[in-house]
Amino acid sequence: MYAIVEIAGQQFKVEKDKKLFVHRLDSEAGDSLDFEKVLLVDNDGKIAVGTPTVEGAKVSVKVLGHVQGDKVIVFKKKRRKGYKKKNGHRQQFTQIQVETIVG
Repeated sequence: MYAIVEIAGQQFKVEKDKKLFVHRLDSEAGDSLDFEKVLLVDNDGKIAVGTPTVEGAKVSVKVLGHVQGDKVIVFKKKRRKGYKKKNGHRQQFTQIQVETIVG
């Protein structure tokens, strides 16, 4: 059984006990969350497609913790002008684990 769910503006394919990294959520480690924007549910070959969401379907997840992604270097340069600019960035992520899929 799997489902396509929208979390923080992005769509993810989730299965039971699967771990995911999503954009930072406002919750503490150990909290349980429910997502009700379920777009598709596949239950052993029976596919339910929502218009736009599946009625009565929800995905329950547990927040495992907050982490930072890999460092991304942004380097800009214009040749022969003496212009160089270097910036770095690390994206904030939340690691979640899917507990149940209802639908």
